[in-house]
Amino acid sequence: SAVGRGPEVPFRSEAYRISAVARGKELRLTLSALDPAEAPPQDLVFRFGMSGSFRLSPAAELPRHAHLRFLTRESPVRALSFVDPRRFGSWRLGDAWEPDRGPCVLTEYQAFRENVLKNLDDRAFDKPICEVLLNQKYFNGIGNYLRAEILYRLKIPPFEKARTVLEALKDQEQEKRKDPSLTLSRKVKLMQENPDLLELCHLVPMEVITAEKQLFDPGHPDNYAAFTTWLRCYLVPGMSSLRDRSGRTIWFQALPHPLLTPPNLGTSSPTGQTPRRKRPQPKADPEAPSPKVTSRASKRRRRAAANPPKSEEEEEEKEGKEEKEEKEGKEEEADGPRKGRARGRKKATTAPASSEPEVPLRRSRRTSARRAKGETATPRL
Repeated sequence: SAVGRGPEVPFRSEAYRISAVARGKELRLTLSALDPAEAPPQDLVFRFGMSGSFRLSPAAELPRHAHLRFLTRESPVRALSFVDPRRFGSWRLGDAWEPDRGPCVLTEYQAFRENVLKNLDDRAFDKPICEVLLNQKYFNGIGNYLRAEILYRLKIPPFEKARTVLEALKDQEQEKRKDPSLTLSRKVKLMQENPDLLELCHLVPMEVITAEKQLFDPGHPDNYAAFTTWLRCYLVPGMSSLRDRSGRTIWFQALPHPLLTPPNLGTSSPTGQTPRRKRPQPKADPEAPSPKVTSRASKRRRRAAANPPKSEEEEEEKEGKEEKEEKEGKEEEADGPRKGRARGRKKATTAPASSEPEVPLRRSRRTSARRAKGETATPRL
């Protein structure tokens, strides 16, 4: 089509045959002319992305987003179209598979298993198992809904470290090789009765292919209903979900263990909506000095240090004046009326004519305590 992003296909033939071979998430089409002298064979390798598919429809009723079309010679003419609404899919010329993809989980199961177990030292397996299952270098063919179904059946926490999960399978593999009683038929039986993670990566996609006519045939009226019935975890009500580091949503049965949850990821409700993250609060520095708390005693000490020391005679003279002034203030206060909240207020009194400077009425606590104990004032050193 005019809006297709793929390369032009340099193949022209009046009559040709289309054959296909799949490997993981890739599909290779081979166009072969019925007359070999008319045109050499042409290979195309497709990647489907999230929404790519092939549909056969009347040429006069092409579906939307039909980016590549193969027409028939019959009447009425039909078209086999590569349909990709989101345009995540693509095709390229040639027969070479993508070099970064490992063996297919379906058609090359034994090579797929060996490729995973012999490369567990790769840094890719430092990531959570849910993220590694989407790595097509090792799990070619596993997608988002398949990883959720596989982990759900084995009750594996999605953010468990991949190497921790798979190293146990490596030990089991070595024990099976040493056991001469395990024949091929018995291995197949054990795989079907009690499959491990890598075996489910083969068996779960096979379930989908076995029921392909009912699950994924676009013309089947109960297509989507049959698929949702088959699902046990992915998009199932009551399951939880959150996003991994690559931004893909992982579905699982229960909230992951807090120690297995990756940083900066918030759990979500069964509807898949992620709550807002809380603003990080600053942490207290354990080595920082504690805030200073100033008490009344320390204030008095600083005030005393600022004032010069006085002699013993001056202290006694000051105390006598304080007592006299306080006594006179109480007598005048008792003579006058007391109203409302004014009882705590002191009335201003006229100081007696004296050459002595005015002394505040308030008695120092230290002097009062000393008099109560019967101690004599001692000069300050």
